[in-house]
Amino acid sequence: MIAVNSAGLTDVGKKRKGNEDALIIDDKLKLYVVADGMGGHLAGEIASKIVVDTILDSLHNTDEQSVKAESIKDIKDDGLSPAARMLLSGINLANHEVFNASRAKESCRGMGATVSAICFIDETFIVANVGDSPIYMIHKGEIETISVPHTLLAEQEAIDPDKAKQFESRYKHILTRAIGVKENVQADICEIQSFKNDILVICSDGLSDKVSPEEIRDLVKIKAPEEACQALVELANNRGGDDNITVIVIKIIKTGKKKESGISGFFSRIANVLANIPLMQTFKK
Repeated sequence: MIAVNSAGLTDVGKKRKGNEDALIIDDKLKLYVVADGMGGHLAGEIASKIVVDTILDSLHNTDEQSVKAESIKDIKDDGLSPAARMLLSGINLANHEVFNASRAKESCRGMGATVSAICFIDETFIVANVGDSPIYMIHKGEIETISVPHTLLAEQEAIDPDKAKQFESRYKHILTRAIGVKENVQADICEIQSFKNDILVICSDGLSDKVSPEEIRDLVKIKAPEEACQALVELANNRGGDDNITVIVIKIIKTGKKKESGISGFFSRIANVLANIPLMQTFKK
């Protein structure tokens, strides 16, 4: 049985009037989610709230007959575990809810959100994301990004790293996927072996734009999750606080039976976005 110590914090920052970020910390479900909203007046706040509420409700209610058909119709990869499929169905359902809400009300037109989620099961954890809110893993003192950034910059870097450097400031926050912008969305998902003393961090770009991965690593290694969240938010605010700031820190303090492999499975659902999905020429903020 996995045991974790977790904490989260969201802050409006220094420049914004409202907070368009939302988060889930549910230690019973072992579900942790950050959503970063975008849109017009209050629309981003509405979108992120719909995302976290829908995902939480969908995982609380695991009766297969109660899951809406549209939330699972695009999940065709039989290699995914039942828990991964359930998390994906929650994300798909959240996408439909935001999309429908944006069409129903003029003031919500064009709203959307990123979503980055972690859910623990047995000896593994599932990581899923849409958009650019990063998920970091600290393992044996090293930090790496385990989410997939869905931005024009990231895709340009994959094609031509040198050219991408010329457009970094311009393309950094142009999303190529987001929750609620289109009728359907494709999340990236993987399932990773958990190890005692590993640390996971989910945050919005209000933090990742101001604090480097190495700085995040150094803080969360020496502080308890609640203290680490407070320190990270304070650091981002001290550096300008230009955006809403949200962070979740999860320390794995106990795991079940360990497997030899460091990764139990990797079921990527990465699409060729440039070839198959029209770019969303919309700044997230």
